[in-house]
Amino acid sequence: MAIVALKKLSFCGLQADKVRVLQQLQALGELHLIPFEAQTEGNAPGQSVADMMEALRFLNATGRKRHQAKSANDFDLQRIVGEVLQLKAELRNLHDRYDSLQKRIQELTPWGDFQLPETGLPGGQRLWFYIVPKRLMRRMPLCPYPWQAVFQDNLRCYVVVISAGEPAENELPVARTHTGSQSLSVLRQQSNDMAIALEDMQAKRESYTRWIALMTLHCHEILNQAELQRAQAATRDTAGVFVLQAWLPADRVEDYRALAARHDLALLVEEPSEQDNPPTLLRNPATLAGGEDLVGFYQMPAYQGWDPSAAVFFSFSLFFAMILSDAGYALVFAGLLLFKWRRLSKTGKGRRLRLLAAVAVTLSLLWGILCGSYFGAEPRPDSIWAQLRLFDLNDFDGMMRLTIAVGVLHLLSANLIGAWQNRHSPTALASVGWIALTGGGFSYWLDSLQPLPLLHTTGISLMVAGLSLLVLFSSPRALKTWRDGLWRVLDGLKSLIRISQLFGDVLSYMRLFALGLASASLALTFNRLAGQIMQQLPGTGLLFGILILLFGHGLNLALCLLSGMVHGLRLNFIEFYNWSVSDEGYPFKAFSKKESADG
Repeated sequence: MAIVALKKLSFCGLQADKVRVLQQLQALGELHLIPFEAQTEGNAPGQSVADMMEALRFLNATGRKRHQAKSANDFDLQRIVGEVLQLKAELRNLHDRYDSLQKRIQELTPWGDFQLPETGLPGGQRLWFYIVPKRLMRRMPLCPYPWQAVFQDNLRCYVVVISAGEPAENELPVARTHTGSQSLSVLRQQSNDMAIALEDMQAKRESYTRWIALMTLHCHEILNQAELQRAQAATRDTAGVFVLQAWLPADRVEDYRALAARHDLALLVEEPSEQDNPPTLLRNPATLAGGEDLVGFYQMPAYQGWDPSAAVFFSFSLFFAMILSDAGYALVFAGLLLFKWRRLSKTGKGRRLRLLAAVAVTLSLLWGILCGSYFGAEPRPDSIWAQLRLFDLNDFDGMMRLTIAVGVLHLLSANLIGAWQNRHSPTALASVGWIALTGGGFSYWLDSLQPLPLLHTTGISLMVAGLSLLVLFSSPRALKTWRDGLWRVLDGLKSLIRISQLFGDVLSYMRLFALGLASASLALTFNRLAGQIMQQLPGTGLLFGILILLFGHGLNLALCLLSGMVHGLRLNFIEFYNWSVSDEGYPFKAFSKKESADG
């Protein structure tokens, strides 16, 4: 659970051996290259790779796939990619035309199947079409022209007016509707022809899926070649030699010393200097590696910082459980996870995330049991599940104290980590000051709810101590003269502005209780609604009640999942990071060959 220590490696060898050496380093796949000059777009994979990736995504999204071709004898990559992209464009265009035609047919159906005469009606008369809301039909008798309602539904009447010229706007209650010159039967025939064409194009799309495996293989080869070209551009070449710099995990240095000796390369190994900005490589046990994916999703910590993966792993799981607050919903998520368990094992990222999901679901189940909520219903008072219930979501005061206590502990741990990170600097005492101020304020607040002399005294003492430490040690300014001391105190007073931010961050954790209560209330509402329907409508009420339960709890499950993900991450990335992770880094990207989708 730490950020991996890195060494800076500088290789120097003959320019004639550069490509061979780079290919060897790419095969090992452990170096993060340091370009001597900024990489330009010209060093990035070309449009051909982007086209190939687009074609692969299009083919992989096909529902049915053909048996994969093994021989590359008839395989022309550029031709197939071009044909697939052209097919994609044609299919999209045809889909758009088909959807537009279906909408046109739907609009024309109420008017019936008719064909307008090419020369108009006798006497130069023409037909004009209007869709009139029923509430405005009382104005139609005022129309000075012959008219007839040819169709009506619950809301509108479809009216045809006969006139030589278009009636004025004030002569009818609505603007006229354009029906077009083609009849309904013609449009339906066009729709049928387009549907057949879409089926043919879909079959053609399926026929191209036989090349997915070969396209993927060639895609990796092209990407690897592009990476190799980018690596060649990252070296400095002069006087027949090349120099390559890279970052490497410190525990792998000896293997690269041996590699340099085998290839007759000069190798210089250095510690990162203050001017360097090394990338961040996180390394955690397999059981906690899911936290790395959460951390990388938002902000990678700086190399000189600390790894929050484990802290985010457990706090996110706990927050998700408190937002869900239902053992029944937790069992549903557990079933879904078991159903997807084997599929998630196909990639490294999937294996990491499924362990994270397993911990979150387990905590959700335990918390749901402690809250005594099972699909919004409470257990019978004489059951063992009722005996296991320790918290009541309807106890607003108690749950509010609990969630604020969770927030206080989370922010205390953040500041404790900040103090440890700055342990070699006097500013570490400022983090201790925030710890004392947070703990003292919480104790004082608890005393206001239930007066206890010890809480009152402890709260006041801790707040005074915390404010003193903040004023004296928030500034890293060295004390050389009395003016430095004065500016240091002024900097400390300025830091007290963050007290309002601390107060807001602590209150932000009340969302755990609010979202948990909302989930339980919504589940209870659907249960009551279904029960009332079943009682009032014997027979059919059972069917409607079951439908209400399925729809209601399905909707609530989706909302709980969304809330748990968004707010569970937000409390870590906003409130927790704000007090513990100061600088942002960038991820370690190994110069390696792409051989599979494992990640």
